[in-house]
Amino acid sequence: MSANGRKRNNVALDTRPRARRGRKTTSCSQCHARKQKCNRELPCSRCIQRGVPELCQWPEKGKSHAMPPERVNTAADTQDTELGQLYIARGAPSFFGNSYFGHQVAARMIQESAPDLPPMSLLSSKDSLQSFRNDSGPFSQVWDLLGLLPRNKVTVDRLIEKFLTEINWAIDTVHPDTFRSQFAEFWGRKFGFDEIAGVDLRWLALLFIILAFSVLLDGPTTSSPEKRKESEEASLRFYWAARRAIVISPSFHGESLDLVRAGLMVTRYLLYTRQVTESWLTISFAMRMAQAQGMHIDGEKWGLSRKATETRRRLWSNLYLLDKTIALALGRPYAISDHMCLIKAPENVWLDGLTDEESSTATAHELSYPTMSTVTILGSGLGKIAGEIQDRCFGLYPASYDMVIEMDNKLVAWKEQLPPYFAVEDPELSLDDSYTFLPWHRLYLHSTFHFARITLHRPYLLRESITNRFSLSHEACISSASSDLKIRLQSLNYGTSENMRWTLGTHNMFNSAFILGIIAVRRPIAPQTAAILNDLEEYCERLRKDVWLNEFGLAEVKVVELCIIRTTGLAQATDQPGDQAPTSPPEVLPDFMAQERERNPMISTVMNIESIEAGASPSHPPASSPDMMWPAVWEDQNFAFPQAADLETWEQMISEIAYHT
Repeated sequence: MSANGRKRNNVALDTRPRARRGRKTTSCSQCHARKQKCNRELPCSRCIQRGVPELCQWPEKGKSHAMPPERVNTAADTQDTELGQLYIARGAPSFFGNSYFGHQVAARMIQESAPDLPPMSLLSSKDSLQSFRNDSGPFSQVWDLLGLLPRNKVTVDRLIEKFLTEINWAIDTVHPDTFRSQFAEFWGRKFGFDEIAGVDLRWLALLFIILAFSVLLDGPTTSSPEKRKESEEASLRFYWAARRAIVISPSFHGESLDLVRAGLMVTRYLLYTRQVTESWLTISFAMRMAQAQGMHIDGEKWGLSRKATETRRRLWSNLYLLDKTIALALGRPYAISDHMCLIKAPENVWLDGLTDEESSTATAHELSYPTMSTVTILGSGLGKIAGEIQDRCFGLYPASYDMVIEMDNKLVAWKEQLPPYFAVEDPELSLDDSYTFLPWHRLYLHSTFHFARITLHRPYLLRESITNRFSLSHEACISSASSDLKIRLQSLNYGTSENMRWTLGTHNMFNSAFILGIIAVRRPIAPQTAAILNDLEEYCERLRKDVWLNEFGLAEVKVVELCIIRTTGLAQATDQPGDQAPTSPPEVLPDFMAQERERNPMISTVMNIESIEAGASPSHPPASSPDMMWPAVWEDQNFAFPQAADLETWEQMISEIAYHT
């Protein structure tokens, strides 16, 4: 046998374990797997920081380096959970831990102690062992979102200050000092594999939606179209980043007030861009996040401080008003059921700048004294009336006209109890210089009132009665629509920041110009029609000059121009002497319609007045289907306006209304 063969046989017969290399164990199993420096304690600082102290173990054979076992504190060693306790979860305030649990509420109601729940970090450690940069891992989304932030802190600081100084004080979004300190802490972190888990996506969603507004504010109106387009694209990127963060953050951290604020601001962003239908989805999601934290139960019931209670009341009231008004505008169900809520209206006192001790002794003012909470108090009452209108007048069954009159009386009573500085007619303006928020809060309340009243009476606007039974609806629609259009004409003289403040209310939920345009089409020779047409023409002209006008706003302008052209043609045909009246008045079309007809000859010519007088069928006018009788649909209480972008449907509706004049 050769020497090599004998050597192989000796190795095969040797059953002794091979000696290991003389490398000492200097890290626990967790730090060793993650290639991190360990401080050699049990549990080590890294495991404690990551919230997994029970996983900190040392290799069994490293006895010379093993640390003496120590008792690891777990959730079972903590004190009994107290209902209503607020604590900090990953840096953001969250009510009752990470969520609002049903068994905790049940324990409160039956006056028994609530069971303890283990922290989220102790429930599963699978995700914590995955690489943060793994494309399929849970934290890959966090890396993507952080990559959307500007790299220059000076840029972000400027955008944040732009929002806080121009918009925040008008719509009560965040506490400025608190938000600044949160941003400074966020930006000062050294992000790594451990620190990425501490990024609070709930607060990050709020930051993104604030940046979405700020980018638009930062772009001057005198800039070139290319610059404005870049600002709009950057704003949309931040908006979609906020939407992503809102969706995925509950999977990481649960709910928080910051998440509710982010959802509220996303809804306002959609209203600003005239995307009302999508805002119905976002306000519902924000409401669910609020209910998950028990915000539908008043803070006094939870034993919260007065300051925390008032903050929650204001936030809930803002959600409540938007939920009711958006649902009323679209004819869709709202998310909040009043009989499932136990919440009080906010007090007329502003506590944001006070400590908890000072807040507990602060005195609430009468409504005659304006504070930044006054608009929330009054808006909450108006939102409740809007919800009643939805339930009692636009439900599954037709409502009597007496019910409409009853709800109108409630709206009028709400209007009459407004303090003088918020009066709908001849308001007192002497306090505007001292309280800069008053003009904007006044506009918010007035536009919401006009919206609710027009929506209530709209089904009866075109109805006729030999006894003049529906005169209240006719007068209410004309009065509120005219007042609202006057406000809109004034707002078109604003700059970018002022215009944004104004449009964050209910301004874009409806368009009073539509109502006035339809009134003019129905009554082309009425005494007030000429004045209505003058105002509508001025409105369209000014709106077309708005540099920030998007495609949704442009579609609204086109609909109003259709009403103007239709009314003008009918009035001219009526004014002709009887013997000399032409049988076919010339068709007058706005420029955009003429261009559409040239590109698509198949588009119906419903604007041609000659079809009404000469070739129209007695059963239904041309260019419409027999099942599309718009006056009948208009009288349906569940009928809602078509989308402004659906220009052909608007043409058919306007033609049908004119046909029945």
